[in-house]
Amino acid sequence: MENQEPPKHIIHLDLDAFFPSVEVLDNPELMGKPVIVGGSKERGVVSSASYEARKFGVHSAQPMATAMKLCPNGIVLPGRMARYQEVSEQVFAIFHHFTPLVEPLSIDEAFLDVTGSTRLLGSPIEIAAKIKQRVVVKTGLTISAGIAPSKFVAKVASDMEKPDGLTVVPADKVSEFLDPLPIKKMWGVGKVTQKALSGLNIHTFRDLRQMPANVLEKKFGKHGIHMHQLSMGIDERDVITSYDVKSIGHEDTYAKDILNLKLAKRELLSLANRVARRMRRKGLEGKTITLKVKYHDFAQITRSVTRHQYTNDSADIYANICSLLEKTAVGKKPVRLLGISLSNLAARGSGRQLSLFNHNMSTEKRQELNKTLDSICEKFGGKGVRPGSLIEK
Repeated sequence: MENQEPPKHIIHLDLDAFFPSVEVLDNPELMGKPVIVGGSKERGVVSSASYEARKFGVHSAQPMATAMKLCPNGIVLPGRMARYQEVSEQVFAIFHHFTPLVEPLSIDEAFLDVTGSTRLLGSPIEIAAKIKQRVVVKTGLTISAGIAPSKFVAKVASDMEKPDGLTVVPADKVSEFLDPLPIKKMWGVGKVTQKALSGLNIHTFRDLRQMPANVLEKKFGKHGIHMHQLSMGIDERDVITSYDVKSIGHEDTYAKDILNLKLAKRELLSLANRVARRMRRKGLEGKTITLKVKYHDFAQITRSVTRHQYTNDSADIYANICSLLEKTAVGKKPVRLLGISLSNLAARGSGRQLSLFNHNMSTEKRQELNKTLDSICEKFGGKGVRPGSLIEK
């Protein structure tokens, strides 16, 4: 008889209402109030909402106009990604203290495989409790944890007792835990699939688990088989510590349509600076620069150029974007969204071909200037130093 591998110990950790919680942390007067982080009230989208706002039905990815109808007294704040990133890095440093096997899912959540950490650091429950305590002490924020033998079940578990929850699902209790849950709790199952499952009289994990796999495969293809496995808690995926970043970008939706080319270029300069800083923060350069435009009628276009050299310099990015702008109707048609992204990425310096005879001193000077600008922005925020054209008159 073959020896079975012991079950893994996976922890899914998810910071509670991360963006609003950071805003409350920095401004205690917001404590207990419905805080909504996102775009403008007229045309923006909710990024995250405090639990006080969620009671009114406010949720992420919701149009801000809808959120304000549901929660008229909501306090709408613009996102501060540099600040959120700073806090996120503190939290992830705590994760890495307990295991090297950390898989980031986003800025505020991750999977940890602590199977190999239990001998030195205690049981998975003890490890999760220590992480939660350290996050509170270090950042003042709460974090919810789910512990299970697989990533899928751990993620479902972490959402059960929010905020500040800790839910444990032992290997021999997986079916008992999943069976009564509504199918909408299944990660990756949207409203369309939920409706189709309802047509088969499938409303809970138990219903899905008890449905023959061949029926699900006939109805949903490979996704049907995948859902059937998840309904039983079967998820063989390992915790992956890194992914290749495909692109880095930023986009803004405007409260009022941009009607002229001068204002569009001003906004694109701001975007180019923000994208360039993100690239440098991650130690990356890119060759392909893409401009995204969404007009007032929601028609959307992209224009791209692939350069011979890699870059993470805002002046380079902006110059290429201005060239791409000529291939659009910006300035002729009202614009509601602009975006810039870089792809075809490489680690800084690894993609650059240097010449012994054409050493470009201006490039070196730009790199030194960028280092200085980045250090100022890290200390004083994105508005610490800016091109003169971005300063409000």
